[in-house]
Amino acid sequence: MSKLKVYQYSKCGTCRKAVKWLEQAGHELTLIPIFEEPPTADELASLVQNSGLELKKFFNTSGEVYKEMNLKDKLKQMSSEEQLKLLSSNGRLIKRPIVTDESTVTVGFKEEQFQQTWS
Repeated sequence: MSKLKVYQYSKCGTCRKAVKWLEQAGHELTLIPIFEEPPTADELASLVQNSGLELKKFFNTSGEVYKEMNLKDKLKQMSSEEQLKLLSSNGRLIKRPIVTDESTVTVGFKEEQFQQTWS
């Protein structure tokens, strides 16, 4: 199978499920602690582009930091560049896990999506 980069938080149940699924599928993983080493704004821009998803899908909307910062309302007024800088400044704002092989990207963990993308 392929080498994958996984931005994750080891204490996150969803991340653990995703990592376990990928390992069982035979992938070689590079685990990156998303809180300590969040992707840079440039890396995030590339991830967003390769994912085909809207930038807002990369925000952890259920997280405490997102809610504390009132981002639901603020994001609408921010440019993409501002949003990318904000995400790269705090890994807790980023929806996880992010899995990439440098050309394909998935965000979050849905087994059905992983089956289609990483099998």
